[in-house]
Amino acid sequence: MSDRPVAVILAAGRGTRMKSRLAKVLHPLCGMPMVGWVVSATESAGAEPVLVLHHQEEAVRAAFPTCRAVRQEQPQGTGDAARSAVATFPEDGPVLVLAGDTPLLRPETLRSLLEAHGDALCTVLTARVTEPGAYGRIVRGADGTVERIVEAANASTEELAIDEINTGVYCFDAAWLRDAALPSLAPNPPKNEYYLTDVIAAAASPGPPWGRERPLRALVHHDASETMGVNDRWALAQAEAVLQSRILHAHASEGVTFQQPATTRVECGVTLGKDVTVGPGVCLLGQTTIGDDVKIDAHSVLNNAKIDDGVWIRAFSHCEDAVVGSKATIGPYARLRPGAVLEQGVRVGNFVEVKKSLLEAFATVGHLTYIGDARIGARSNIGAGTITCNYDGVAKNHTDIGADAFIGSNTALVAPVAVGDGAIVGAGSVVVTDVPANAIAVARGDQSVKEDAAQRYRDRLAAKKAEDDGAGG
Repeated sequence: MSDRPVAVILAAGRGTRMKSRLAKVLHPLCGMPMVGWVVSATESAGAEPVLVLHHQEEAVRAAFPTCRAVRQEQPQGTGDAARSAVATFPEDGPVLVLAGDTPLLRPETLRSLLEAHGDALCTVLTARVTEPGAYGRIVRGADGTVERIVEAANASTEELAIDEINTGVYCFDAAWLRDAALPSLAPNPPKNEYYLTDVIAAAASPGPPWGRERPLRALVHHDASETMGVNDRWALAQAEAVLQSRILHAHASEGVTFQQPATTRVECGVTLGKDVTVGPGVCLLGQTTIGDDVKIDAHSVLNNAKIDDGVWIRAFSHCEDAVVGSKATIGPYARLRPGAVLEQGVRVGNFVEVKKSLLEAFATVGHLTYIGDARIGARSNIGAGTITCNYDGVAKNHTDIGADAFIGSNTALVAPVAVGDGAIVGAGSVVVTDVPANAIAVARGDQSVKEDAAQRYRDRLAAKKAEDDGAGG
């Protein structure tokens, strides 16, 4: 068993207000499931997360395969959920309990809670808000000590006026919670659910067998928004905005320029180097890695891409599962599909699509071209309108173009086919057999020219039209 404190994360609920077939805690936020942010916060705070699951249990387990998880057999409230995890509690020491739908909690907040807890039986994280709404209220005695938590539905008029709320984040003495508090919980009507908040009153009554003075503590958090629970799609959007702002701020503090942060999306798995400039409307998704001195122009989308130093990605380009070498230039309006690998200095221009292909150093594909299942050798130039005809209706076939080759515009390379080093293919060719190195290949029909035929053709058309008009009249 780990020496770290255990953090029990309550993630068993369905989340009906989300109006979704997906379990609430699995809804994505900035590239990670909602509950993943809670898991990450607890780990960064030095605790070992334990997920309490029920609804879509297998999906949550699959999303977090290395995280300990227990099953709540029949969801019967937060007290029952905590009781489901008692086997994971340490023999003594602290145990955190918090909800899986509070993705904005920071690790430093949980560390502060652990430090404030000391030798208490229970420490509650509270906050003061102007509109307490449906949150449970913190009821304090005349001397200011916490006596109990009253749920809004059960609160009196005076209690509803209290502005200090329960955030649902607790630190307990593990032995007391396991051996005394949880076994003593009674069901609450009308649903006969067991509430974790009921243990607060027990902690507020010191005496045998625990005999601690002032065993209940409260830590008032300065930022109530951090403890916000996500219960519907609008709250999900608000949480997304907060997390996105944190991500952008963290990158900016490390040397990244965002020209229009309000329109930029950067997910949590993205890595950005120094002196990167990110234009308006850019989306950096998945595990994208960006090197130093990279410029990404407006409205480009990168997903699981690896971009080396000094690359310029021009506007409206899309890169997915692609690798781009140093000082390459992409776009505008280029698309790199999965398996595209571009080496140093490659230039891919507007309306070029590259899929599962290697473009070796300093190759150029200027515009209006499809390169699929191919190798383009170093320093080769591919003319506008060229396509690799890689699919024969049954299988994908490979096109191999050597170094220093030149492929003229509007060429169709019918795979499998190879063009050797230094070869030249004339514009408008349909290449169906291999072209040797340093050869010139022209594969198009002979041009036929008939003098003055254009006017004779137009005269025939005019006569035919006049005849048709006369017959119609």
